[in-house]
Amino acid sequence: MIRNPILPGFNPDPSICRVGEDYYIATSTFEWYPGVQIHHSRDLVNWTLERRPLERQSQLDMRGNPDSCGIWAPCLSYADGQFWLVYTDVKRFDGNFKDAHNYIVTSPTIEGEWSEPVYVNSSGFDPSLFHDDDGRKWFLNMQWNHRTESYGGAPKHPAFDGILLQEWDPVTKALKGPIKNIFAGSPLGLVEGPHLFKRNGYYYLTTAEGGTGYDHAVTMARSRTIDGHYEMHPNMHLITSKDNPEAVLQRAGHGQYVETPDGQVYHTHLCGRPLPPKRRCTLGREAALQKCAWKEDGWLYLENGTAVPDVEVPGLMGAVCIEKPVRTEYSFDGGKLPADFQWLRTPRPERIFNLTDRPGHLRLIARESIGSWFEQALVARRQEHHSFRAETVVEFDPDTYQQVAGLTHYYNRHKFHAVAVTLHEKLGRCATILSCNGDYPNGRLSFPAGSGVAIPAGGRVQLSMEIRDNDLRFFWQTEGKGAWQPIGPVLDAGVVSDEGGRGEHGSFTGAFTGVFAFDTSGRAKTADFDWFNYEEL
Repeated sequence: MIRNPILPGFNPDPSICRVGEDYYIATSTFEWYPGVQIHHSRDLVNWTLERRPLERQSQLDMRGNPDSCGIWAPCLSYADGQFWLVYTDVKRFDGNFKDAHNYIVTSPTIEGEWSEPVYVNSSGFDPSLFHDDDGRKWFLNMQWNHRTESYGGAPKHPAFDGILLQEWDPVTKALKGPIKNIFAGSPLGLVEGPHLFKRNGYYYLTTAEGGTGYDHAVTMARSRTIDGHYEMHPNMHLITSKDNPEAVLQRAGHGQYVETPDGQVYHTHLCGRPLPPKRRCTLGREAALQKCAWKEDGWLYLENGTAVPDVEVPGLMGAVCIEKPVRTEYSFDGGKLPADFQWLRTPRPERIFNLTDRPGHLRLIARESIGSWFEQALVARRQEHHSFRAETVVEFDPDTYQQVAGLTHYYNRHKFHAVAVTLHEKLGRCATILSCNGDYPNGRLSFPAGSGVAIPAGGRVQLSMEIRDNDLRFFWQTEGKGAWQPIGPVLDAGVVSDEGGRGEHGSFTGAFTGVFAFDTSGRAKTADFDWFNYEEL
């Protein structure tokens, strides 16, 4: 059986591609670097992170990108002996504009080096590339209309101005011919995320609609010609949970169709798993896969006979789920950052961390404040479970309160909690807590532990956090001396979610846990972390 979500934690907008018996899923990474996650599977059940291809400044530079901008909705395809990856780099979130720039990169292999980007257009986001059976290639994206009150936290339908189609020439590496608006969407509105495929003389178009919150859906339409007219699916929506609030997988929408070598059919989609009582998705938008079937009317349906996605769906013959370890212990030996970890925005990671100055340690070079949109030293991995424990050990000797380093539960500049080592003029070296409880737009901090608690001068300090659904508790101890000591009260972990703070559509990435350091004196104080552990509770 396939158990959903197949990619737990922040893995939205899953674009699926099959080459032979290999399946690949590309997902959005937004402001996290390197850009785009590509997972690989041979059985649709077990998935392994294979590559993050946008890894050079010439491919991607997100310094200054606001929260929830950056890489939106990549599309991965294979044609002409190579992989094609289409993506958007969104430079603005609030207000009427998006400034969404679309690019194409290619590579003969997933794991190899990817090409320099080719700029395509900026008329809207969520691009895809369709390779027709006559050899022509077609570029699609939604069109953004700025002439409406379409603010980031409350998108208005008129801003999502249909799906554009234009031919793309691989020789000149440019668009050519007329631009056509081929699909205005359904009455649900907010049409985006287009993907085309062809079957039995029809062009089938799936789109995401309803916004990426609880009204989300996969809408389907078809046409005998690529530029329309597209008729709507009899049920309008192929996948949605919008009318079933009791479903485990909520916010279902935005995905892509795939066929197996023996003709079985599946469709990916993003989803969220809300926690009661506030229905906050603390794991962000995750990737799921549904078994589908073609009916005599020539339309695709979920195999379960509804539009509501299942947690468990039939998989390929002989596929066995490999259980993941409950506890993952990361060391920083070997001079390479563990694959699960990313950082924020900058294509120059050597400015914020390295694993060479002190072998066996992750050295953070403290730069700008936590939540900076430009250059902050924060290295973290996705939260994949509703309840987990994270712990680390840090060596850090600050000489001013402006120097801070520690462990964080992080979403964006408005939603995070952190336990850290710093200096206090009366306490000396101390452990403290910094929180931002969804205070948009000001980003005001709170200090739940007050001035903090004094800790011994010098030496290594262990820091940990336990999250149990909506509750978070921080702990500290001097390494090798005594038991874990709680610090501060129980905090609201649920605010570190898509719905926390500003609310639905105000942000849509996911929660991370990791280590950070900042030095607002500008002296780039370093903090050394020896290991990091993550454990499901």
